[in-house]
Amino acid sequence: MATYTIHPIVVGTKVFDKSMMTYQHGAGETYTIPIYSWYIKGGDKNILVDTGEISPIQSEAREKAIGGKIYTFEQGLKQFDLTPEAIDIVIHTHLHNDHCENDFKCTNAKIYVHQQELEHIHNPHPLDFRYLEDYIQDAEDNGQLQVMTQDTEVLPGINCIHTPVHTEGGMSVAIETSKGKAIITGFCVIQENFEPPIEIRAMEMDVIPPGTLVNAFDSYDIMLKIKDMADILIPLHEPKFAAVHSIP
Repeated sequence: MATYTIHPIVVGTKVFDKSMMTYQHGAGETYTIPIYSWYIKGGDKNILVDTGEISPIQSEAREKAIGGKIYTFEQGLKQFDLTPEAIDIVIHTHLHNDHCENDFKCTNAKIYVHQQELEHIHNPHPLDFRYLEDYIQDAEDNGQLQVMTQDTEVLPGINCIHTPVHTEGGMSVAIETSKGKAIITGFCVIQENFEPPIEIRAMEMDVIPPGTLVNAFDSYDIMLKIKDMADILIPLHEPKFAAVHSIP
């Protein structure tokens, strides 16, 4: 089976209350998360997981907060001698705007997305303002979308797993590497969600669901499943990967 390496590219940030990441915990604490586009290297296809923000704030303060450099989409790809037009496949964890704002630049890519994410981006609930169909419209009109309804093998060694934690159509991406199965979570969490502090573990909680979610009980159970499946766990917004060039 083919194996791959994963290259985190920071293409945005958000600064908000930490409880947006950690359900019912961290309220009142300001926290900065990186927004990634993940370049999956291996085989003969140029593959990304998510495309990030179109106009990221590139500031010294934010780079210090996450411990790594912030790029525009084009700057990030240039590190690997790539352009948006050279991307063959984009896999979406979900379609909140900060994960798909550069899709329209990837004019030659097949774009994998769960059907429920398409439904929500075209008809968002008032409580979920993070969907904006403008960012997916060009790709949809061009016939680039590959619509998933269940767990899906994109290529040998790259599989999407339906994980409706943060959104109903969330897809975690399992990638075979030389060190085992790496899983990029299809939901917005940090390492602390999977390794809770002692005061949380004292409450007999093994994981903390994300701060915005579909169903708290189901989210907890799905997170345990993903944690058990992964040899290398990659929480979608974990800051430590901002300083990492390659996984593994």
